[in-house]
Amino acid sequence: MTHKNSSSDSALAKSLFANALSAFCAELALTEGKAALTVETYALSLSLFGRWCAKNALSLEKAGMRELAYYLAKRHTEGASNKTVAKDISALRTFGAYLARQKIWGENYALRLDRPRSARDLPRALSECKVNTLLSGIAADTALGVRDRALFELIYSAGLRVSEATGLLITQTHLAEHLLIVLGKGNKERMVPFGEDARRWLAEWLERFRPEIVGSRAVPEVFVSRRGRPLSRKSIWKRFQDIEARTGISAKVHTLRHSFATHLLKGGADLRSVQELLGHSDLSTTQIYTHVDAAQLQESHRRYFPGHA
Repeated sequence: MTHKNSSSDSALAKSLFANALSAFCAELALTEGKAALTVETYALSLSLFGRWCAKNALSLEKAGMRELAYYLAKRHTEGASNKTVAKDISALRTFGAYLARQKIWGENYALRLDRPRSARDLPRALSECKVNTLLSGIAADTALGVRDRALFELIYSAGLRVSEATGLLITQTHLAEHLLIVLGKGNKERMVPFGEDARRWLAEWLERFRPEIVGSRAVPEVFVSRRGRPLSRKSIWKRFQDIEARTGISAKVHTLRHSFATHLLKGGADLRSVQELLGHSDLSTTQIYTHVDAAQLQESHRRYFPGHA
């Protein structure tokens, strides 16, 4: 591919790409109703492609199949995994459809790209003992400590995604019934029960500490910051890292959701029920947890029957 060193060409290519990307993201959010997190993910992936185009003084309308292939090859050489490149291709295909509609591209060239196959990683789950150690390691001697205990107890007990926890509303929380109305991916609602430990900590947070923080302001979200604003995903991740450091247990917030599903199946729950509780649209997504349990069985067999595995 021929490279131009003109800084003006590079700036122009970058400007045109930025305008197209901005309009594309607006269409995703306003016309197609895509979730903010989905739009943000697409924008991040496509901005990398935009920077590559600008670096090579390549205008968007001249980026065809060959240029897309060059870009993805560059992503591979930079260390991007097959899973990441597959996500890049998904973003490029959706963007390509928009560019074709706008007559910027003659066709959606990204549809010709082959997605790399990637082995599906088994989700990591903690044992019941480690989950208890992790949760009991939360210092609940302050208002925010009680909030954190209620938050992570609920994420585990109801198998919530982080985004579902941050978006949970007071009106969707039914303490007496031990039930949540959760708004999941694709704006799909589902009912999820939760246990007594989660109910007890949630009640203490909602009835005792949250009113003191929020005051007279109308804040619909269950979990708020020390300033009474809706708690962000970033804040949750940071709080969880502190708990990891305190307990010595290495995990991620999403590990609690994985543990929830694994423990249900281990306890005898059927796959369809777990699918409904997790909010998976496809049963094959839930089936991966059966492999987690099988892997644990194999590890136990190797441990107790060395030389016979």
